[in-house]
Amino acid sequence: MRKFKKILLYAVIFIILIIVSAISYITLALPNVGDPQDIKVALTPQRIARGEYLANHVTICVDCHSKRDWTKFAGPMVAGSIGGGGEVFDERVGFPGSVHVPDITPYKLKGWTDGEIFRAITCGVRKNGNAIFPLMPWPYYSKLCREDVYSLIAYLRTLKPIKADYPKSTLDFPLNILVHTMPQKAELSEMPSPADTLKYGEYMTRSSACIECHTQEVKGQQVAGMQFAGGREFMINGNTIRSANITQDKATGIGTWTEAAFLARFKLFSDPSKTIPVSPTDVQSIMPWYDYGGMKESDLKSIYAYLRTIKPISNKVVKFQAGNLVAAK
Repeated sequence: MRKFKKILLYAVIFIILIIVSAISYITLALPNVGDPQDIKVALTPQRIARGEYLANHVTICVDCHSKRDWTKFAGPMVAGSIGGGGEVFDERVGFPGSVHVPDITPYKLKGWTDGEIFRAITCGVRKNGNAIFPLMPWPYYSKLCREDVYSLIAYLRTLKPIKADYPKSTLDFPLNILVHTMPQKAELSEMPSPADTLKYGEYMTRSSACIECHTQEVKGQQVAGMQFAGGREFMINGNTIRSANITQDKATGIGTWTEAAFLARFKLFSDPSKTIPVSPTDVQSIMPWYDYGGMKESDLKSIYAYLRTIKPISNKVVKFQAGNLVAAK
């Protein structure tokens, strides 16, 4: 019996050493996506204009990296906060940790090289080498074309500096360990010709990370076979908001929507000055309509055409729930 206990003790120590070694490797050696590229982005008017369009209406970087007014429908951006960060993801919105979205104006980025910003956007790694949790949808930005990333960098360099400092982000165990394994090397794509409607629509849909919000997740992983079928849950002011089914299912998705109806839905929010006040229990939407409402009609048409190729998935979604109130919108 004494010999057995001794063997068992050695086995436990061995297992502990393996676990400690694995955690040490993950936290000290990862992420490993390579050094920042040695690049210098020329701030041309064309790049700045393209970057402004992308950041505000396609990749919508400014949506998370600005403050949003949740006393109004769809949480439009607070004037004067663009790029200053400040949105908080914590247990109040069902997030396993506490993340303060950082400032991305020149106040914070002035010490970053263009290569370091490029790596952050496309690989999910900060200037100091730490991993960026994919609340920021860098896995989709990693497939942008190089010129579009350059345009985003050029635009960020022109933002009005906002002096904003926030607490260091924290993640609950085991995410605080697993996050180091998440960054990946970029898989940049080529920009399709807008004339190739489906390929261009796929590019724009991916760049907008539509699948990210419109797919259910379980423990941070998308539910297989439910891509674009909606139902992912978000929390705002204690209310549950679920994303819409945007597959071609006619009963529960957008299979009956014409192109004109699709465009009209976005154009309802093309004027950010026309906001809709809501109370804490009124139907709310996580969708940044006022950002996407500024997307070019031709780009929206391409996205619509691509979504028409998505297989229908039957998934009835209750989009809003506040206490005992359940409403579909």
